[in-house]
Amino acid sequence: MPIKGRILGVAVMALALSACASIKDHRGYLIDNALLDSVQPGIDNQISVERMLGRPSFISQFGRKDWYYISTNTRQAAFTRPKPKDQLMVRISFDEKGNVAAVQRSGMETVSNISPDGDKTPTLGRERSFLEDLFGNIGQVGAGGSGAGGPNGS
Repeated sequence: MPIKGRILGVAVMALALSACASIKDHRGYLIDNALLDSVQPGIDNQISVERMLGRPSFISQFGRKDWYYISTNTRQAAFTRPKPKDQLMVRISFDEKGNVAAVQRSGMETVSNISPDGDKTPTLGRERSFLEDLFGNIGQVGAGGSGAGGPNGS
């Protein structure tokens, strides 16, 4: 086998193996465990928590105004959607005076994978084939007595 053939074979193998590598990504809050461990119930308040951890990922809209910090690591194989591999959700609850009441952590055990209705959205009307969609308007444009001209039909 000539040298060029071997080099080409090695290049093809390297390309094939690189396509199998997964892409790792981080989404959301960057967790600093030392800062997170320093948040103490009864000692810290909303201002001190915001100075230590920054603005939360989101704040609850109903009931008590709990703060949530969410961090997710994902992996994605070639030609697929990213899938969460690990997640940390920190919920900081405050009392009426704005002092930290509780700090709760949870992980992947609280993640739910939902699929609302597969890949199709139900719509009203009739089902049409590809050819009906493609050729359905032939002869329809300008039909029905819509004459050319201005608003007075001239």
